[in-house]
Amino acid sequence: MLVMQLLRGAVKHAGSSPQFSVERLISAARGFSSSSQHLSDFGGTHPPPCTDTEHPKILITGGLGQLGVGLAKLLRRRFGKNNVILSDIRKPPNHVYHNGPFIFSDILDSKNLREIVVNNNISWLIHYSAVLSAVGENNIALAKEVNITGLHNILDIATDHGLRVFVPSTIGAFGPSSPRDPTPELCVQRPRTIYGVSKVHAELMGEYYHHRYGLDFRCLRYPGIISADSNPGGGTTDYAVQIFHTAVKTGCFECNLRSDTLLPMMYIDDCLRATLEFMEVPADSLLSRTYNISAMSFTPHDLVQEMQKVLPELKVTYNVDPLLQAIADGWPMVLEDIAARRDWGWKHEFDLSELVQTMLTHITTSNQRAQAN
Repeated sequence: MLVMQLLRGAVKHAGSSPQFSVERLISAARGFSSSSQHLSDFGGTHPPPCTDTEHPKILITGGLGQLGVGLAKLLRRRFGKNNVILSDIRKPPNHVYHNGPFIFSDILDSKNLREIVVNNNISWLIHYSAVLSAVGENNIALAKEVNITGLHNILDIATDHGLRVFVPSTIGAFGPSSPRDPTPELCVQRPRTIYGVSKVHAELMGEYYHHRYGLDFRCLRYPGIISADSNPGGGTTDYAVQIFHTAVKTGCFECNLRSDTLLPMMYIDDCLRATLEFMEVPADSLLSRTYNISAMSFTPHDLVQEMQKVLPELKVTYNVDPLLQAIADGWPMVLEDIAARRDWGWKHEFDLSELVQTMLTHITTSNQRAQAN
């Protein structure tokens, strides 16, 4: 796989003109008060980034959210248990604490975050800390602090220490004026949530840092992610997670979106695998720094019909939340991911039927184990 990626990258770049190398100059606006920041601006050099031949040392921020624990498990299998550090501001469950390194890290505390990077020789930084769409609309001040100020800390530290940094984006980075079926990678982006605005900001800032400072910034626009192991985190697509847990427990579910609301979705295993594969692609093979990835699109009605093949007694009612519905109506219905499939070989494995079978099996088995204990 790696050989093919290198060959594809070599062929693509052979016909293109060399990238312009921007000389790093001293910025008068930055003054001399931040002499420890951005050493390259003052004639210094960044530490060399980790090479593709050695195991990276990885820090995951926001590690107790929907994706962090699962990604840590995948990365530890790939690179070794002690090379992946989970971090968050909350105390982890015992099984998370004992499965590998875990530390407290507040992304709003730049000094502490910098110490973690230096003391642990971090080379990859996976930045999952974020306030999601529905929660963000109810606490805009918190969303600005975490999603924007926290991002700035991450980008500055990653630049200063030569890290490879991953910041996920979202279908929420698009808005009502974006093409919705399908939504291409490059189009109008005018989101109407603070979550979406902050993610557009992250995409543009990361790409600017890449071109201005040479930061190895990488970003994937995730669709709605469905997983059985973690609780929903306040996102608009959370119904597609909640329905499985509620259906197995009670046989009933009240959906807060219209039955015909079509949105892009992905099973968590595909999402985590895509993230790992994307992070391993040699930098020279990437023709972009921000990619769409997708697997399937379905409506609540589609999902219910598929679930009823296994749970024929499942009853679903609809009580539409106006805020969530307005958000969903401004998001893509189908996410176009041609570039990711072309540039670095992205390919999903789970379709709707496989998603439903896997989720119901996993949740049923977990419930049976819990009852047995």
